[in-house]
Formats: sequence, structure tokens, C-alpha cells
Amino acid sequence: MKKSDSSDDQTELSFASLVPQDDELEEIEAHSIKKSAKGVSDSFSDWFLDYASYVILERAVPHIDDGTKPVQRRLLHSMWEMEDGRYNKVANIIGNTMKYHPHGDQSIGDALVQMGQRNLLIDTQGNWGNTLTGDRAAASRYIEARLSKFALEVAFNPKTTTWALSYDGRNKEPVTLPMKFPLSLAHGVEGIAVGLACKILPHNFIELIDGSIAVLQGEETNILPDFQTGGVADFSDYNRGLRGGRIRVRAVIEKRTKNSLVIKEIPFSTTTSSLIDSILAANDKGKIKILKLEDNTAENVEIIVYLPSGSDAQQMIEALYVFTDCEVSVAPNACVIHKDKPEFLSVDELLKRSTLQTKGLLKRELEIELGELNEKWHFASLEKIFIENRIYRDIEEAETWEEVIRVIDVGLEPFKEMFLREITEDDIVALTEIRIKRISKFNSFKADEQIKKLEEAIKQVKHHLRHLTKYAIAYFERLKEKFGKGRERKTRIESFTKVVASKVAIANETLYVNRKEGFAGIGMKKDEEVCKCSTLDDIVVIRRDGTMLITRVSAKAFVGKDILYINVLSPDTMDQLVYNMVYRDGKNGKSYAKRFFMGGFTRDREYTLSKGTPGSRILYFTVLTKEKVDVLNIQLKPAPRLRKTQFEFDFSQLTIKGRGSQGNVVTAHAIKSATRKERLQVEVKEENESE
Repeated sequence: MKKSDSSDDQTELSFASLVPQDDELEEIEAHSIKKSAKGVSDSFSDWFLDYASYVILERAVPHIDDGTKPVQRRLLHSMWEMEDGRYNKVANIIGNTMKYHPHGDQSIGDALVQMGQRNLLIDTQGNWGNTLTGDRAAASRYIEARLSKFALEVAFNPKTTTWALSYDGRNKEPVTLPMKFPLSLAHGVEGIAVGLACKILPHNFIELIDGSIAVLQGEETNILPDFQTGGVADFSDYNRGLRGGRIRVRAVIEKRTKNSLVIKEIPFSTTTSSLIDSILAANDKGKIKILKLEDNTAENVEIIVYLPSGSDAQQMIEALYVFTDCEVSVAPNACVIHKDKPEFLSVDELLKRSTLQTKGLLKRELEIELGELNEKWHFASLEKIFIENRIYRDIEEAETWEEVIRVIDVGLEPFKEMFLREITEDDIVALTEIRIKRISKFNSFKADEQIKKLEEAIKQVKHHLRHLTKYAIAYFERLKEKFGKGRERKTRIESFTKVVASKVAIANETLYVNRKEGFAGIGMKKDEEVCKCSTLDDIVVIRRDGTMLITRVSAKAFVGKDILYINVLSPDTMDQLVYNMVYRDGKNGKSYAKRFFMGGFTRDREYTLSKGTPGSRILYFTVLTKEKVDVLNIQLKPAPRLRKTQFEFDFSQLTIKGRGSQGNVVTAHAIKSATRKERLQVEVKEENESE
């Protein structure tokens, strides 16, 4: 019985050891959740990297070799495949391209329209939209396209193309096109990938060719963008197209009549529709004042802006640059795919690499041509020897094919040293395929002429290979002569200063102040009116205690109680206005007088115009131009032993200093009043003193 009990206890212990307890269950569950979370995290990390790499390499960024994105490359290859000299429906082109590009017809169609609007590689027919107005192209079934003669000359050569299988393995497509032109710089490229973006601005066709020639000649280049929409651009901060650079592009605006302006060219990245919308929005917000707009754009841009009577046309032009899309800022970011990874390069480096690649492609084409010419010369010489020496007659008695080959080979033996390569069995087989009719009509003189022409061509190709740089320069010069007509620069290069918004803002608001409560703003229409202002203006507030605040105009803001002076602070007149004041230092201190310029400032920071002693108070304050000063009548409070209680104080004896100066002592006695006696015109005395 005891033995039995012992056995049962052991059995229970063994089962208990297999079943996890509560604390063990919690630990197992936590470990399982942690492991699962880690697995999901790792999977997301891998998937994200795969997706990011795919978008960068296969969608958004052009390849350095041909300057095209995959969809553009496949489109061009598809059009070359369909090329027969006639136009093809865009719908058909899109359909044919879909066997190479797995992302649907919409992306293919959009890419084709964008390339067609560049008017370089694609010859278009029909309504392809308008880059000036932003109008879209007609449906793909209504418009047609074919490769331009320029594209056929620079973008295709099956002999120098590296091929790969398409996404479904049914077709072959080019890894990159053998592009003999800096296409990415001519077209411009814009794409947003995962974690990076590409924005290569378009450049001028002729200037790119001139730049390529300069590269071949070992000269430095400095190419600048050129836009189809024209305009005026400041490239001072272009930074050769690298990240961190920036250009400013302006519309061309001219005065048409006394009260109207005409916009003739628009900035890059805008359309007439978006430009008009920005002008109307600025007018609605009160930043500019116009009567109406007329859009007469057709082949060329013409937007007429009508102004209110009495408007300053030049000021309105500057206001349009500040408050509308008549001036835009563009940030370039030249990024390309090189060796299966993105690389950031300057546009001049891109031009250099493209030019050297073109030179390399020209070399390969010459080498291929030389090989083909050598083969033609080889067989033409073989044929001439075979027929002239009647070697074909020696095979009449041969009974087997092997014997035929051997007999011809023996007949050619004396002549083998004159050939550039060994005579192979394939060469001999080709000789046996010559027809009897051709042998009977063989003309030795014509054969010699043909061989001579081949030798001259071989000599010329070898000359080009020895002088490859000159050959490449001549190639670019031919491109310029053949295709450069009508491709002159459209965007003017100028350097212009940035217009300060506050200087051209229209003062169509009214500033109000509540001196008792200490509030000021443009929304306090029931309070004291101060002056006209704009929403971009700064206001200066000076209080009785000698403190000053400068802040931006707002609807309503607390600026401090006991306001002595409030006004708009105009940047144009800051260096012309002089602040004149007499203040008491503390409750019972001496009185000081000072003349000062406003100087630099930080908004919403309080400044002390007195010595800063608690209880200080401004006794007299005025703002005048440099040439004018006040003469004050100072009245002192009666005091024991004080005989003279009145005297004059002339501000002209003070030098104009910075606002941080303490000033000159006027009197050590308490001043009862300080009033202006007269105002004088004097010579200006200034002293540069930091705050």
C-alpha cells in the first residue's frame, strides 16, 4: 500500500513538471510575442528596403548612361521597334510598350505625352496639350507620334546595345539605350522615390552641344538651365545643379499702358492658369490691388493685368513678383543611377560623363564598322582569287564534300599570306555557294574597284579611330548644324535683387490703438485711429516709462499700457528719422536728453531707452528728420536755493547716437514741464555708436 502511494506521488510529480505554472506561462507568452514582433519587424524592414530599391532603380530616377527612366526607355525602344517612317496611334504605341513595361497604360501614356511636349525625341501629330496653359493632351486614340530624325540618329544602334529579357521573359529590351547625347540635361528629369528625389532642370540644346565640345577639348564648362516657357532667371545660387542650390525665375512683365501691365513669359513650373489663380488669390487677400485680368494666350503668353487709376506700375510689377507666382524659386537636385545605385552629381559632371560615353559609343561603332569592312574585303578578295585562278574547276573531279573543301583549300594555299586572318571552312563553304551565273559574268576590273573602295573606307575608319576626339567633336558639330536651328536659348540670364515684401505691400489696412488698455491692431475699428498700414508692416511702440517694443501688425495684440508713441516702422525711412527725447532717471534722478536712430531690432523684444532705473519717465518725445531739431522751454519745479526755474534747451547741441546711449544731462533738478519753443533747420552731426 505504501509502495503504491509512493508510485502515485511520483506520477503526479512528473505530470506537474510537464504542465507550466502561471509565472512560466507568462514568460512563455511574452517570449512568443517578442519573437513574433521581431519577425514582423524584420519582414517589414526587408520589404521596405526592397520596395525603396525598386522605386529608385526602376521608376523615379534616370540612368546615367542614357538619361531615361525605365518607362521612357521602354517607350523609345517600342517606338523604334514599330518604326516605319509613318505616324502611329499613341494608343497602339502604349499597347506595344505594355509588353515591356508592367505598370499599366496610364503611366506609359503620361510619360509619352511629357516626352512629346519636349519636342526633341518624338515627332507629334494632333492635340498634345499646351505647356503654357496647362491644357491636357487629347485621348491616346486621337493623337499620333513617331520617332524624330534626331532620336533615330542618337538613341538607337542594336550592335552597341546590351539586351536583357523583359519582365515576362518573352521579349528582349535594352538595359540602356546607346544614347549619344546628354538627354537627361536636355529634357530635364523630375522624380520622387523613397527617401530621395531627383530634379534635373532642362538645359539648352545648343549649349549642351557646345559644352560637350568643350569637354572634349579639355575645357571647363558651366552650363545653366533653359526653360521652354522663357522668363528671366537668376542662377547666382544654382550650385551646378547639386543639392542645396536654388534658382529664381521671374515672368517677363512689361508696362502696356498707364494703367495696365502685360505678362509675356511665365516662370518654369507654372502655367498661365496657375499664374492667374495666384494673382487673383493675392488680390483677394489684399496683398495687391487689380481691377481685372485678361488671358489672351495662344501660341505665345499674353496676360493683361488692369490696375486701378493712379497705381504705380513699377511698384505693382515688384508686388507681383513678391506675392504671386510671377516669381518662383526652384531647387535642383541632380541624381542619377550609376552602377545600380543613386549618385548625386553636378550637371557639369553629368555632361562630362555623357560626353565621354558618347565618345566611347562612337569608338565601338567605328570598331564594329572596321570589323565589317575587313570581312567584306576578306570575302571580296577570296572571291576574286577563287574565280580569277579558276579554282572552282578543280572541284569537278571531287567525289565527296570533304574532298571539295580540301581541293579549294589547297588552291588557296599560295594566297593565304595576303589575308588579315586565317581562311576558315566557313569561308570556303561560302565560295561554293557562288552561282555559276555570277562566275560567268565576273568582271575583274569591277572587283578591283570594289576592293579599292573597301580599302579606302578601312583607311578612313582607322584614321577616325586614331583621331577619336576630333571625330567626336565633328559628330557634335553635325548634330548642332543639322538639328540646332530654332533651339536658341529662351530664358534670359540676369542677376536681380530680392524684392522685400514689406516695401511693395499695399497699405490698405488701418492701425488702431487703445492707449488705456494697451492694445493695438487692425481689427480694433472702434478705437483711436493711428495710420494706414499693411499686414506686413512692423509697428514701434514707446511707453512713458522709457521702454520700447517693435512687433508685427496683427488684428489685436497687447503692446503695453501708458503708450506715449505708436507708428508704423518703415524700412525706407528708418535711417532718415531721428528720435528726440528727454527723460528722468528714476523717480528723483537727473534728467537727460538724447537723439538717436532706431537701428537694428528683434521683433517682440523689449528695449530700454533710458538708463533703466525703476521709476524713469519720458518728459518730452518727438520724431523728426535729421535736419530738424527742437528748442525746448524747460520749466523747473520750485526748490530751496533754486533761483533760475526756467531755461532753454537746444537739441542741436547733441550728437545723434545709438538708441542705447544714456544721453547728456539737462538738469539735476526736477522738471515741471518741457515744451517746444521753436523748430530749427541745422547741420547734421552724427556719431556711429553701437547699441
